[in-house]
Amino acid sequence: MVNNMKTFVLLSGLLALFLVGGQLLGGAQGLLLGGSLGLIMTFVSFWFSDSMVLRGYRARVVTAEQAPALVALVDELRQAAELPMPRVAIMPSAQPNAFATGRSPAKAVVAVTEGMLKTLPRDELAGVIAHELAHIKNRDLLTSTVAAGIASLIGFLPYALLFFGRRDDEEGGGLMAVGFAILAPFIAMILQFAISRQREFAADRTGAEILGRARPLAQALTRIDAMARQIPMDVAPALAPLAQVNPLAGRGGMMKLFSTHPPTEERVAALLAMDSGR
Repeated sequence: MVNNMKTFVLLSGLLALFLVGGQLLGGAQGLLLGGSLGLIMTFVSFWFSDSMVLRGYRARVVTAEQAPALVALVDELRQAAELPMPRVAIMPSAQPNAFATGRSPAKAVVAVTEGMLKTLPRDELAGVIAHELAHIKNRDLLTSTVAAGIASLIGFLPYALLFFGRRDDEEGGGLMAVGFAILAPFIAMILQFAISRQREFAADRTGAEILGRARPLAQALTRIDAMARQIPMDVAPALAPLAQVNPLAGRGGMMKLFSTHPPTEERVAALLAMDSGR
């Protein structure tokens, strides 16, 4: 219920943003055009956000024939989690990382990078996949996927509204468009913070329960975090919060503002405490 309410608020906020932007940039005509664009973007955000995420990460869905070991491992763990079989995808990145996306457990996709398949031992890879399955089990996907889709679309707002319904320059339309362009990354960041950091701790805990032990995931997180700081990944900041560890950790400047990941050290400590408490 909470995640559904968050999704409703995000989609409503997107529509309101287009309405307000249209009014500011084009008066009554801009309001109409902004509302029309907002409705289209809201529809796209809900129904096609998962496809947008996969394209943003350049992930390709694979079959059991193309990646037998990976698909078999996902199938084994999803049975332990009592989930339907998700689609499996691989990202062409040397950085080890992973994410899950989709509107529901029946529509879910679990994606891992080529770098993860090459560098992580099987038990750590299993921990990573269990974490992503935990997001599916905890019903995190709808909110996070829609939020990522909305954040990606917001960058289009100033240009779309300026093109379809701008005021004359003397009325400040051009200046307002520049203002929206400057604010777009911050709006995207605010939307990404709608994805609670606590969801990562919850997914770590549930993932460890699916796997039956917490140490492999803790070791994987340590390894991934270190390598993510050394190996860059070409992904939009709006999509970074979906990954298991911040894929932009190696970048400085404003990229740090887009991180919604809790410190890896805290996640590892919580996981190791689980094993020590058994």
